[in-house]
Amino acid sequence: MISSNYQKVIIVLSLAMLLSGCVYWRLLQTKLQLNEFDTYFNVVVADDFTWHFKNPLLYSHDFTYLAKLQPSSIKAESFGEEWQYLFRKITKQGAFIEPQVSYFFTLKFNHEQRLTDFSLSPMFLNIAPVKFLEASLRSLGQGDIFQAKRQLKVSADKMLKITSQLPKKNQILQYLGPPLEQSEEQDLDVMLYYFRLETSDIVEGYEDRALNEIKLWFDRKNQELVKLGGRFAGLKLRIDYRKYQRNDSEQTV
Repeated sequence: MISSNYQKVIIVLSLAMLLSGCVYWRLLQTKLQLNEFDTYFNVVVADDFTWHFKNPLLYSHDFTYLAKLQPSSIKAESFGEEWQYLFRKITKQGAFIEPQVSYFFTLKFNHEQRLTDFSLSPMFLNIAPVKFLEASLRSLGQGDIFQAKRQLKVSADKMLKITSQLPKKNQILQYLGPPLEQSEEQDLDVMLYYFRLETSDIVEGYEDRALNEIKLWFDRKNQELVKLGGRFAGLKLRIDYRKYQRNDSEQTV
């Protein structure tokens, strides 16, 4: 009988062989680096949240290949280039809301066009607490890859356990304004927002990637944010903050 550890090795190696192109190999190597997080990465928190790559592997063209979206802006800098993806809140009709409600991702590439820094804007941090973001990143290296569903799942017992205050619904409404849609799920209130990327260059057939969805779940009793989900440039993300405090479920990214 093959041991469970050996099975995991087979899964990872099979994935690397089945996924064509060097971009997927670099993604796999980056995931392996996450197992030694402090050796290969560090997190810097100021006004924004920056994930720094000490030994960068991913290229700028890897990012556009995967996302199928060009950035909103590109600036030449002394270190290389700085890309920004700006997402603005929209109405049900798809029009940008004024006054503007927006958030952005900033990517820095060195002169070899390798990704050295990935930053989240201050507004995003109002809905995704810093401690939970860092814990999520640190946990990803322990995740299991499910190729058929293109998912990376981290078991709750492998997540870092932290204590941090979660934002309340009224705090988030101050930053995001009223949601596009509201609903209820058991003992949770759900708010849905849509943001659209400002860009003039989208690969044909991938226009829906420019539309980003943010879904927020709140505990109806204490009004705390308990779960964040969404789709960002084609990447599906879901973080259940309660699972950092309990050991009875899983996180899906």
